[in-house]
Amino acid sequence: MSKRRVVVTGMGALSPIGNNLNEYWSGLKEGKNGSGLITRFDTSDFTTKFACEVKNFDPETYLDKKALKRMDPYTQYALSTSIMAFEDSQLNLEKSDLERIGVIFGSGIGGMETFEAQHRAFYEGGPRKISPFFVPMMISDIAAGQISIHYGFKGPNYATTSACATSSHAIADAFILIQRGSADIIFSGGSEAAIVPMAIGGFNAARALSTWNDRYLEASRPFDKDRNGFVMGEGSGTLVLEELEHAVNRGAKIYGEIVGVGLTADAFHLTAPAPEGDGARRSMLEAIKDAGIEKEEVDYINAHGTSTELNDLHETQAIKNLFGNHAYKLAISSTKSMTGHLLGAAGALEAIATILSIREGIIPPTINLDESEPELDLNYTPKKAVNKDIKYALSNTFGFGGHNASILFKKFEE
Repeated sequence: MSKRRVVVTGMGALSPIGNNLNEYWSGLKEGKNGSGLITRFDTSDFTTKFACEVKNFDPETYLDKKALKRMDPYTQYALSTSIMAFEDSQLNLEKSDLERIGVIFGSGIGGMETFEAQHRAFYEGGPRKISPFFVPMMISDIAAGQISIHYGFKGPNYATTSACATSSHAIADAFILIQRGSADIIFSGGSEAAIVPMAIGGFNAARALSTWNDRYLEASRPFDKDRNGFVMGEGSGTLVLEELEHAVNRGAKIYGEIVGVGLTADAFHLTAPAPEGDGARRSMLEAIKDAGIEKEEVDYINAHGTSTELNDLHETQAIKNLFGNHAYKLAISSTKSMTGHLLGAAGALEAIATILSIREGIIPPTINLDESEPELDLNYTPKKAVNKDIKYALSNTFGFGGHNASILFKKFEE
């Protein structure tokens, strides 16, 4: 029996370079820079004083004020982009079987701002000062629950958490569940709101963040010889995944098709990638094998491309080791150069970028890429977007703990 085909019929995006899908995509094509000095808290004592914040976003556009008071910003972001994606999908709830619609939505950290605020309340006033909403505002599965409750979706409902691979795992799970017939539609993605003191301080302690405070607009520079750490980002992305026949029967617009996923582990180190990106190589290979295509058919890779010394080198080595001579024919880019690293939300927003790249035949650039080291000699699409006909494209995300996820998208053909 042939597998059920899975397509994308709606998308919503909230990012440091745009507060909806059109703004986000326009920002990517233009090479917009989302980096700026942190406005959320006093950074005087912090080694890093900048990040890629969401700007001028009013969640009351999508949610009522009372509900917002009971949601951490990461949940506000998640529900807002899910409302965007729902509207984009033109799904009619009255004509839908809500038991066949699910939500798989992840966060690498969850409600960290809530945790910090409530710990402060406890420290200053004791346990009676802890809010009764503390736990349901903080936990990383509550975004999936809130989306489900908002629309009454009664299908599979849970969260994924795998550091920077979180929302790619959510999309992969949704794809697999629709393929096997457990649901017809799944709202999938990820959200993160971790530009808070403990996260910035913690990543500084791990020496993972860039410290170019006087050159923050240049700091996110994947594959550049002067890269010195990632730039923290925040935001959310939601994709509506739908079984093809179901989508066609309701007359849905189709952005693209998911045809393969690859999920692997490095089993090597807490934070460093496996030598020569072995886990990344295998995740890309598994996605290609899952789709049943030849590796030479892949046209574009939206790279994990974090702007860290180890990731960019090992991801490049993984691509070379897998694709051989074809590696030099691939278009590659890192949209993190513009958005920063959105941690658990990275995979969702980068999946959206990959789908739109295929649909419109445009490769977003890797901005700030001035000069690479000799071993980083692939086509990383420096500075400016380029036009390219794309049939197949990979989106890569790799997380602390050795979690690797690659998703293979295809231009939709009936």
